[in-house]
Amino acid sequence: MSDAPDTKLAAFRAEARAWLEANFPSSLKGRGNVGGEAPVTWEGDAALWKQRMADRGWGVPTWPAAYGGGGLSFKEAQVLRDEMAAIGAWNPIGGMGVMMFGPTLLEYGTEAQKTQHIPPIARGELRWCQGYSEPGAGSDLASLQTKAEDRGDSFLVNGQKIWTSGAQWADWCFCLVRTDFTKKHEGISFLLIDMRTSGVETRPIKLISGFSPFCETFFTDVSVPKENLVGPLNGGWTVGKRLLQHERNSLSGGSSGTAGGDRKRLVQVSTDYIGLDSSGRLADADFRARLILNQMEAHAYALTLRRIADEGKSANGPSAVTSILKNVSAKLVTETAEMAIEAMGQRGLGWEGETYSEDELAAVRSYLGVKAHAIAGGSTEIQNNIISKRILGLPDANAHSS
Repeated sequence: MSDAPDTKLAAFRAEARAWLEANFPSSLKGRGNVGGEAPVTWEGDAALWKQRMADRGWGVPTWPAAYGGGGLSFKEAQVLRDEMAAIGAWNPIGGMGVMMFGPTLLEYGTEAQKTQHIPPIARGELRWCQGYSEPGAGSDLASLQTKAEDRGDSFLVNGQKIWTSGAQWADWCFCLVRTDFTKKHEGISFLLIDMRTSGVETRPIKLISGFSPFCETFFTDVSVPKENLVGPLNGGWTVGKRLLQHERNSLSGGSSGTAGGDRKRLVQVSTDYIGLDSSGRLADADFRARLILNQMEAHAYALTLRRIADEGKSANGPSAVTSILKNVSAKLVTETAEMAIEAMGQRGLGWEGETYSEDELAAVRSYLGVKAHAIAGGSTEIQNNIISKRILGLPDANAHSS
Protein backbone atom coordinates (compact mmCIF):
# COMPACT_ATOMS: atom_id res chain seq x y z
CA MET A 1 0.00 0.00 0.00
CA SER A 2 2.88 2.37 0.78
CA ASP A 3 4.05 2.19 -2.83
CA ALA A 4 0.70 3.39 -4.19
CA PRO A 5 1.48 7.16 -4.07
CA ASP A 6 4.86 6.65 -5.80
CA THR A 7 3.22 4.46 -8.43
CA LYS A 8 0.58 7.09 -9.05
CA LEU A 9 3.21 9.81 -9.35
CA ALA A 10 5.27 7.71 -11.75
CA ALA A 11 2.17 7.15 -13.88
CA PHE A 12 1.52 10.89 -13.95
CA ARG A 13 5.12 11.55 -14.93
CA ALA A 14 4.75 9.23 -17.90
CA GLU A 15 1.46 10.90 -18.84
CA ALA A 16 2.93 14.41 -18.58
CA ARG A 17 6.02 13.44 -20.57
CA ALA A 18 3.96 11.93 -23.38
CA TRP A 19 1.61 14.90 -23.51
CA LEU A 20 4.44 17.43 -23.59
CA GLU A 21 6.28 15.55 -26.31
CA ALA A 22 3.11 15.53 -28.40
CA ASN A 23 2.02 19.12 -27.74
CA PHE A 24 5.02 21.38 -27.12
CA PRO A 25 6.17 22.87 -30.45
CA SER A 26 9.86 22.10 -30.92
CA SER A 27 10.32 25.52 -32.52
CA LEU A 28 9.84 27.11 -29.09
CA LYS A 29 12.51 25.09 -27.31
CA GLY A 30 15.11 27.26 -25.67
CA ARG A 31 13.27 30.49 -26.40
CA GLY A 32 12.01 30.92 -22.87
CA ASN A 33 8.75 32.62 -22.06
CA VAL A 34 7.97 35.11 -24.82
CA GLY A 35 6.51 37.50 -22.24
CA GLY A 36 8.29 40.76 -21.50
CA GLU A 37 7.76 44.35 -20.45
CA ALA A 38 4.79 44.83 -22.80
CA PRO A 39 1.89 42.53 -23.72
CA VAL A 40 2.75 39.75 -26.13
CA THR A 41 1.01 39.33 -29.44
CA TRP A 42 0.47 35.59 -29.39
CA GLU A 43 0.81 34.07 -32.83
CA GLY A 44 2.04 30.96 -34.60
CA ASP A 45 3.43 28.15 -32.47
CA ALA A 46 3.44 30.35 -29.36
CA ALA A 47 -0.31 30.92 -29.65
CA LEU A 48 -0.85 27.21 -30.25
CA TRP A 49 1.19 26.30 -27.17
CA LYS A 50 -0.69 28.76 -25.00
CA GLN A 51 -4.03 27.39 -26.23
CA ARG A 52 -3.01 23.81 -25.51
CA MET A 53 -1.79 24.61 -22.01
CA ALA A 54 -4.97 26.57 -21.28
CA ASP A 55 -7.19 23.74 -22.52
CA ARG A 56 -5.33 21.28 -20.30
CA GLY A 57 -5.40 23.64 -17.31
CA TRP A 58 -1.67 23.23 -16.81
CA GLY A 59 -0.92 26.95 -16.92
CA VAL A 60 -2.18 26.93 -13.32
CA PRO A 61 -1.73 23.22 -12.55
CA THR A 62 -2.79 23.19 -8.89
CA TRP A 63 -5.90 25.35 -9.28
CA PRO A 64 -9.28 23.56 -9.19
CA ALA A 65 -10.37 22.03 -12.48
CA ALA A 66 -13.83 23.51 -11.93
CA TYR A 67 -12.36 26.97 -12.59
CA GLY A 68 -10.09 26.01 -15.48
CA GLY A 69 -7.07 24.81 -13.52
CA GLY A 70 -5.27 21.50 -13.76
CA GLY A 71 -6.52 20.08 -10.47
CA LEU A 72 -3.08 18.58 -9.79
CA SER A 73 -1.50 17.94 -6.41
CA PHE A 74 1.55 20.00 -5.53
CA LYS A 75 3.85 17.03 -6.15
CA GLU A 76 2.24 16.39 -9.53
CA ALA A 77 2.76 20.05 -10.42
CA GLN A 78 6.42 19.71 -9.51
CA VAL A 79 6.70 16.65 -11.74
CA LEU A 80 5.11 18.64 -14.56
CA ARG A 81 7.62 21.47 -14.10
CA ASP A 82 10.49 18.97 -14.09
CA GLU A 83 9.29 17.37 -17.31
CA MET A 84 8.79 20.75 -18.96
CA ALA A 85 12.30 21.82 -17.99
CA ALA A 86 13.72 18.57 -19.38
CA ILE A 87 12.51 19.39 -22.90
CA GLY A 88 12.97 23.17 -22.76
CA ALA A 89 9.25 23.91 -22.41
CA TRP A 90 7.93 26.92 -20.49
CA ASN A 91 4.63 28.05 -19.04
CA PRO A 92 2.95 30.61 -21.34
CA ILE A 93 0.33 31.60 -18.75
CA GLY A 94 1.37 33.96 -15.96
CA GLY A 95 1.20 37.53 -14.74
CA MET A 96 -0.23 39.02 -11.58
CA GLY A 97 -3.50 37.20 -11.99
CA VAL A 98 -1.65 33.90 -11.64
CA MET A 99 1.08 34.80 -9.16
CA MET A 100 -0.95 36.94 -6.73
CA PHE A 101 -4.61 37.62 -7.31
CA GLY A 102 -5.89 34.21 -8.39
CA PRO A 103 -4.67 32.29 -5.33
CA THR A 104 -6.04 35.03 -3.07
CA LEU A 105 -9.45 35.05 -4.74
CA LEU A 106 -9.67 31.26 -4.50
CA GLU A 107 -9.31 31.67 -0.75
CA TYR A 108 -11.41 34.78 -0.08
CA GLY A 109 -13.71 35.26 -3.06
CA THR A 110 -17.38 34.44 -3.36
CA GLU A 111 -18.45 31.68 -5.71
CA ALA A 112 -19.72 34.30 -8.17
CA GLN A 113 -16.38 36.14 -8.07
CA LYS A 114 -14.38 32.96 -8.59
CA THR A 115 -16.61 31.86 -11.46
CA GLN A 116 -16.25 35.25 -13.14
CA HIS A 117 -12.54 35.89 -12.71
CA ILE A 118 -10.60 32.65 -12.23
CA PRO A 119 -11.25 30.96 -15.64
CA PRO A 120 -9.98 33.95 -17.70
CA ILE A 121 -6.85 34.06 -15.53
CA ALA A 122 -6.31 30.33 -15.96
CA ARG A 123 -6.48 30.78 -19.73
CA GLY A 124 -4.27 33.85 -19.81
CA GLU A 125 -7.02 35.98 -21.33
CA LEU A 126 -6.93 39.00 -19.01
CA ARG A 127 -4.21 41.09 -17.40
CA TRP A 128 -4.36 42.29 -13.80
CA CYS A 129 -2.52 45.06 -11.97
CA GLN A 130 -2.03 45.84 -8.29
CA GLY A 131 -3.35 49.04 -6.69
CA TYR A 132 -1.46 49.13 -3.40
CA SER A 133 1.30 51.75 -3.02
CA GLU A 134 0.51 55.45 -2.99
CA PRO A 135 2.79 58.53 -3.05
CA GLY A 136 2.27 58.87 0.71
CA ALA A 137 1.84 55.18 1.53
CA GLY A 138 4.73 52.98 0.46
CA SER A 139 6.44 51.12 3.27
CA ASP A 140 3.59 52.13 5.58
CA LEU A 141 0.96 50.76 3.22
CA ALA A 142 -1.81 50.86 5.83
CA SER A 143 -1.72 54.67 5.75
CA LEU A 144 -3.25 54.65 2.23
CA GLN A 145 -5.79 57.38 1.48
CA THR A 146 -7.52 56.33 -1.76
CA LYS A 147 -11.13 56.36 -0.64
CA ALA A 148 -14.22 54.39 -1.64
CA GLU A 149 -17.47 56.06 -0.59
CA ASP A 150 -20.64 54.02 -0.18
CA ARG A 151 -23.16 55.07 -2.82
CA GLY A 152 -25.81 52.43 -2.23
CA ASP A 153 -25.26 49.69 -4.80
CA SER A 154 -21.75 50.94 -5.65
CA PHE A 155 -18.60 52.59 -4.32
CA LEU A 156 -17.27 55.90 -5.62
CA VAL A 157 -13.46 55.69 -5.72
CA ASN A 158 -11.13 58.70 -5.67
CA GLY A 159 -7.37 58.72 -5.16
CA GLN A 160 -3.96 57.90 -6.60
CA LYS A 161 -1.76 54.80 -6.71
CA ILE A 162 1.86 54.61 -7.82
CA TRP A 163 4.29 51.93 -9.05
CA THR A 164 1.29 50.12 -10.56
CA SER A 165 3.02 47.48 -12.66
CA GLY A 166 1.50 47.09 -16.12
CA ALA A 167 -1.46 49.35 -15.37
CA GLN A 168 -1.37 50.81 -18.88
CA TRP A 169 -2.09 47.33 -20.30
CA ALA A 170 -4.25 45.85 -17.54
CA ASP A 171 -7.91 44.90 -17.85
CA TRP A 172 -8.56 44.80 -14.09
CA CYS A 173 -7.00 46.10 -10.88
CA PHE A 174 -7.14 44.55 -7.42
CA CYS A 175 -7.02 47.58 -5.18
CA LEU A 176 -6.79 48.48 -1.50
CA VAL A 177 -9.06 51.41 -0.66
CA ARG A 178 -10.08 53.20 2.51
CA THR A 179 -13.70 52.74 3.50
CA ASP A 180 -13.36 53.97 7.09
CA PHE A 181 -11.20 56.97 8.05
CA THR A 182 -11.66 56.46 11.80
CA LYS A 183 -9.46 53.33 11.83
CA LYS A 184 -6.17 52.49 10.15
CA HIS A 185 -5.82 48.78 9.35
CA GLU A 186 -9.47 48.03 10.08
CA GLY A 187 -10.68 50.75 7.70
CA ILE A 188 -9.30 49.20 4.51
CA SER A 189 -11.25 47.18 1.94
CA PHE A 190 -10.17 45.04 -1.04
CA LEU A 191 -11.89 46.13 -4.25
CA LEU A 192 -11.79 44.92 -7.88
CA ILE A 193 -11.81 47.74 -10.44
CA ASP A 194 -12.40 47.39 -14.18
CA MET A 195 -9.64 49.50 -15.73
CA ARG A 196 -11.94 50.49 -18.60
CA THR A 197 -14.27 52.31 -16.20
CA SER A 198 -14.66 56.04 -16.72
CA GLY A 199 -12.35 58.03 -14.44
CA VAL A 200 -9.39 55.61 -14.49
CA GLU A 201 -6.17 57.16 -15.86
CA THR A 202 -2.65 55.71 -16.11
CA ARG A 203 0.65 57.50 -16.70
CA PRO A 204 3.69 55.27 -17.38
CA ILE A 205 6.93 55.97 -15.48
CA LYS A 206 10.20 55.45 -17.38
CA LEU A 207 12.88 53.72 -15.32
CA ILE A 208 16.67 53.87 -15.53
CA SER A 209 16.58 50.62 -17.51
CA GLY A 210 14.71 52.42 -20.30
CA PHE A 211 11.49 50.46 -19.73
CA SER A 212 8.18 51.75 -18.39
CA PRO A 213 6.66 48.81 -16.53
CA PHE A 214 5.25 51.00 -13.74
CA CYS A 215 2.58 53.66 -13.76
CA GLU A 216 0.94 56.38 -11.77
CA THR A 217 -2.74 55.47 -11.61
CA PHE A 218 -5.50 57.98 -10.90
CA PHE A 219 -9.09 57.27 -9.88
CA THR A 220 -11.50 60.16 -10.31
CA ASP A 221 -15.14 59.47 -9.37
CA VAL A 222 -14.79 55.84 -10.47
CA SER A 223 -17.98 53.86 -9.88
CA VAL A 224 -17.38 50.28 -8.70
CA PRO A 225 -20.25 47.79 -8.13
CA LYS A 226 -20.62 46.46 -4.58
CA GLU A 227 -20.23 42.88 -5.83
CA ASN A 228 -16.58 43.71 -6.60
CA LEU A 229 -15.76 43.82 -2.89
CA VAL A 230 -13.59 40.83 -1.92
CA GLY A 231 -13.91 39.79 1.71
CA PRO A 232 -15.84 41.82 4.28
CA LEU A 233 -16.17 45.59 4.27
CA ASN A 234 -13.20 47.05 6.17
CA GLY A 235 -11.61 43.59 6.15
CA GLY A 236 -9.31 44.21 3.21
CA TRP A 237 -6.09 44.37 5.22
CA THR A 238 -6.26 40.64 5.94
CA VAL A 239 -6.94 39.85 2.27
CA GLY A 240 -4.24 42.27 1.14
CA LYS A 241 -1.58 40.77 3.42
CA ARG A 242 -2.37 37.28 2.17
CA LEU A 243 -1.92 38.45 -1.40
CA LEU A 244 1.49 39.89 -0.50
CA GLN A 245 2.55 36.48 0.79
CA HIS A 246 1.61 34.98 -2.57
CA GLU A 247 3.52 37.78 -4.32
CA ARG A 248 6.68 37.18 -2.29
CA ASN A 249 6.36 33.47 -2.88
CA SER A 250 6.27 34.06 -6.63
CA LEU A 251 9.05 36.65 -6.60
CA SER A 252 11.25 34.19 -4.72
CA GLY A 253 10.63 31.52 -7.38
CA GLY A 254 8.49 29.44 -5.06
CA SER A 255 5.70 28.92 -7.56
CA SER A 256 7.68 28.87 -10.78
CA GLY A 257 10.18 26.12 -10.33
CA THR A 258 12.62 28.17 -12.45
CA ALA A 259 15.25 28.89 -9.81
CA GLY A 260 18.69 28.50 -11.32
CA GLY A 261 18.01 29.55 -14.91
CA ASP A 262 19.99 32.79 -14.52
CA ARG A 263 22.97 31.02 -12.96
CA LYS A 264 23.28 28.76 -16.01
CA ARG A 265 23.34 31.81 -18.26
CA LEU A 266 25.98 33.41 -16.02
CA VAL A 267 28.28 30.43 -16.50
CA GLN A 268 27.92 30.66 -20.27
CA VAL A 269 28.51 34.43 -20.30
CA SER A 270 31.57 34.02 -18.08
CA THR A 271 33.01 31.35 -20.36
CA ASP A 272 32.31 33.34 -23.53
CA TYR A 273 33.81 36.64 -22.35
CA ILE A 274 36.52 35.69 -19.86
CA GLY A 275 37.63 32.50 -21.55
CA LEU A 276 39.32 29.36 -20.23
CA ASP A 277 42.93 28.71 -19.23
CA SER A 278 45.07 25.81 -20.40
CA SER A 279 43.49 23.57 -17.74
CA GLY A 280 39.98 24.28 -18.97
CA ARG A 281 39.16 26.51 -15.98
CA LEU A 282 37.82 30.06 -16.08
CA ALA A 283 40.86 32.21 -16.78
CA ASP A 284 40.23 34.79 -14.01
CA ALA A 285 40.96 33.02 -10.70
CA ASP A 286 39.26 35.63 -8.49
CA PHE A 287 36.13 35.73 -10.65
CA ARG A 288 36.15 31.93 -10.79
CA ALA A 289 36.06 31.69 -7.00
CA ARG A 290 33.18 34.17 -6.75
CA LEU A 291 31.32 32.41 -9.54
CA ILE A 292 31.60 29.09 -7.71
CA LEU A 293 30.23 30.69 -4.54
CA ASN A 294 27.37 32.23 -6.52
CA GLN A 295 26.55 28.86 -8.06
CA MET A 296 26.64 27.13 -4.67
CA GLU A 297 24.32 29.68 -3.10
CA ALA A 298 21.92 29.58 -6.03
CA HIS A 299 21.84 25.78 -6.00
CA ALA A 300 21.27 25.71 -2.23
CA TYR A 301 18.44 28.18 -2.69
CA ALA A 302 16.86 26.02 -5.41
CA LEU A 303 17.11 22.97 -3.12
CA THR A 304 15.47 24.95 -0.32
CA LEU A 305 12.55 25.78 -2.60
CA ARG A 306 12.26 22.10 -3.52
CA ARG A 307 12.36 21.06 0.15
CA ILE A 308 9.58 23.49 0.99
CA ALA A 309 7.54 22.10 -1.88
CA ASP A 310 8.16 18.50 -0.77
CA GLU A 311 7.00 19.38 2.74
CA GLY A 312 3.64 20.27 1.26
CA LYS A 313 3.87 23.98 1.91
CA SER A 314 1.02 24.58 -0.48
CA ALA A 315 -1.46 22.90 1.85
CA ASN A 316 -1.72 26.04 3.97
CA GLY A 317 -0.43 28.50 1.41
CA PRO A 318 2.57 30.80 1.74
CA SER A 319 3.70 31.87 5.20
CA ALA A 320 5.96 34.56 6.66
CA VAL A 321 8.89 32.39 5.51
CA THR A 322 8.36 33.89 2.06
CA SER A 323 9.98 37.07 3.42
CA ILE A 324 13.23 35.15 3.93
CA LEU A 325 13.01 33.60 0.48
CA LYS A 326 12.24 36.95 -1.11
CA ASN A 327 15.30 38.59 0.43
CA VAL A 328 17.60 35.75 -0.57
CA SER A 329 16.16 35.74 -4.09
CA ALA A 330 16.69 39.50 -4.46
CA LYS A 331 20.31 39.15 -3.34
CA LEU A 332 21.03 36.30 -5.74
CA VAL A 333 19.32 37.91 -8.72
CA THR A 334 21.18 41.19 -8.14
CA GLU A 335 24.55 39.49 -7.64
CA THR A 336 24.09 37.34 -10.76
CA ALA A 337 23.23 40.35 -12.95
CA GLU A 338 26.20 42.32 -11.59
CA MET A 339 28.60 39.44 -12.25
CA ALA A 340 27.35 39.07 -15.83
CA ILE A 341 28.15 42.72 -16.50
CA GLU A 342 31.56 42.34 -14.86
CA ALA A 343 32.35 39.30 -16.99
CA MET A 344 31.47 41.20 -20.17
CA GLY A 345 33.86 44.03 -19.33
CA GLN A 346 33.49 46.93 -21.76
CA ARG A 347 30.98 44.88 -23.75
CA GLY A 348 28.69 45.13 -20.73
CA LEU A 349 28.61 48.92 -20.74
CA GLY A 350 26.74 49.57 -23.98
CA TRP A 351 23.38 51.27 -24.19
CA GLU A 352 22.78 51.39 -27.95
CA GLY A 353 24.54 51.06 -31.27
CA GLU A 354 25.34 48.38 -33.83
CA THR A 355 28.68 47.56 -32.20
CA TYR A 356 26.86 45.80 -29.37
CA SER A 357 24.90 42.57 -29.68
CA GLU A 358 21.27 42.29 -28.60
CA ASP A 359 22.30 40.06 -25.69
CA GLU A 360 24.83 42.64 -24.51
CA LEU A 361 22.31 45.47 -24.60
CA ALA A 362 19.74 43.27 -22.86
CA ALA A 363 22.26 42.45 -20.14
CA VAL A 364 22.81 46.16 -19.39
CA ARG A 365 19.09 46.78 -19.08
CA SER A 366 18.66 43.68 -16.95
CA TYR A 367 21.46 44.86 -14.67
CA LEU A 368 19.77 48.25 -14.21
CA GLY A 369 16.28 46.80 -13.87
CA VAL A 370 17.31 44.21 -11.31
CA LYS A 371 17.97 46.96 -8.78
CA ALA A 372 14.23 47.06 -8.17
CA HIS A 373 14.18 43.49 -6.85
CA ALA A 374 15.16 44.69 -3.39
CA ILE A 375 12.12 47.00 -3.41
CA ALA A 376 9.38 45.25 -5.42
CA GLY A 377 6.98 43.16 -3.39
CA GLY A 378 8.09 44.84 -0.17
CA SER A 379 11.58 46.23 0.42
CA THR A 380 14.37 44.21 2.00
CA GLU A 381 14.05 46.33 5.13
CA ILE A 382 10.32 45.60 5.42
CA GLN A 383 10.99 41.87 4.98
CA ASN A 384 13.60 42.06 7.74
CA ASN A 385 10.98 43.55 10.05
CA ILE A 386 8.55 40.74 9.21
CA ILE A 387 11.25 38.12 9.79
CA SER A 388 12.23 39.60 13.15
CA LYS A 389 8.66 39.91 14.43
CA ARG A 390 6.77 36.97 12.94
CA ILE A 391 9.50 34.33 12.61
CA LEU A 392 12.09 35.14 15.27
CA GLY A 393 9.62 36.67 17.72
CA LEU A 394 11.91 39.59 18.54
CA PRO A 395 10.47 42.61 20.37
CA ASP A 396 9.35 45.65 18.40
CA ALA A 397 12.28 48.07 18.21
CA ASN A 398 9.82 50.98 18.34
CA ALA A 399 8.15 49.79 21.53
CA HIS A 400 9.02 51.84 24.61
CA SER A 401 9.19 50.32 28.05
CA SER A 402 7.25 52.09 30.77
